[in-house]
Amino acid sequence: MNKLDSITEHSISLLQRLIAIPSFSREEDKTADLLAEFLGQHGIPYQRNQNNVWSYNLHFDANKPTILLNSHHDTVKPNKDYTRDPFTPAIENGKLYGLGSNDAGGCLVSLLATFISYYEQENLAYNICFLASAEEEISGKNGIEEAVKHLVPIDFAIIGEPTLLNLAVAEKGLMVLDCEAKGISGHAAREEGENAIYNALEDISWFKSYQFPKESEFLGPVKMSVTMIQAGSQHNVVPANCSFVVDVRTTDVYTNLEVLEIIKQHVKSSVSARSTRLNPSTIPIYHPIVQAGISLGAEVYGSPTMSDQALLSVPSVKVGPGDSARSHSADEFIYVEELFEGVRFYYNLLGKIL
Repeated sequence: MNKLDSITEHSISLLQRLIAIPSFSREEDKTADLLAEFLGQHGIPYQRNQNNVWSYNLHFDANKPTILLNSHHDTVKPNKDYTRDPFTPAIENGKLYGLGSNDAGGCLVSLLATFISYYEQENLAYNICFLASAEEEISGKNGIEEAVKHLVPIDFAIIGEPTLLNLAVAEKGLMVLDCEAKGISGHAAREEGENAIYNALEDISWFKSYQFPKESEFLGPVKMSVTMIQAGSQHNVVPANCSFVVDVRTTDVYTNLEVLEIIKQHVKSSVSARSTRLNPSTIPIYHPIVQAGISLGAEVYGSPTMSDQALLSVPSVKVGPGDSARSHSADEFIYVEELFEGVRFYYNLLGKIL
């Protein structure tokens, strides 16, 4: 067994130990402890802020640019249709079962194995920062958003998520909008009042039909969906207020704030975004890390699902072992062979630019 495969074996063992520890978002302290312990056992100094754990390569040089290798160690709660114990990391027929095995434990330990493989190498073209972050599943403010405040400046990032080792070079952002149409209350039996529901319908129709002028090469158009509506107090009263919620999936050709401004210019209802922080992301096809991945046979695509890319201000590519279709599913698993392939891919990907 070569050195890389040996490190991968240790990482698979680590993944089994991670699976056995519940690590729901905001409850990742025990898996953070384990990751810190694992780094320490390999003689690698680490830093920690809350449940985020990170480390730099041995020959860090402040005059060189820095690559961030990131994935998360929090999980969602188990799918109600689980037939197995989600915290029992069983290997059967080449599959490693367990909550977080695919999303995103496999990517996390594969990136960690890659980091360890390069840790002691000298004369690298880039510094390497490995970050195991918390709260990704809820886009929490104490996850990567907090962690990057404590890191050295990052030039670009590799975000570990299950992509079948293809490169997500663009990713949709998200805004949830609370909208309210106004009217004038009156009795439904008489010709009085101004029905807020009818006013809301005009705006809802706009949300359904409007096409933004610019369309993303990889993500297509901005998508807006009215998903909730509430109005009225009783059958014979014309409602003076109608509130509705809009789910907006933004693309890399607009910022969230730009989309929000366009919406406000077109509708009569009041519009308030719950947050504008979950922005779309993109990285140029000609970026060296993208070209490196393409040279290894990876395909490029736009991802409809969000990750910690949404909270980074630097170019990033999302790639990792496993399949997004298995994420959050009952009896979640990752193939053991996918972990070996993941480490080899990450190692060769960095080797193209280091």
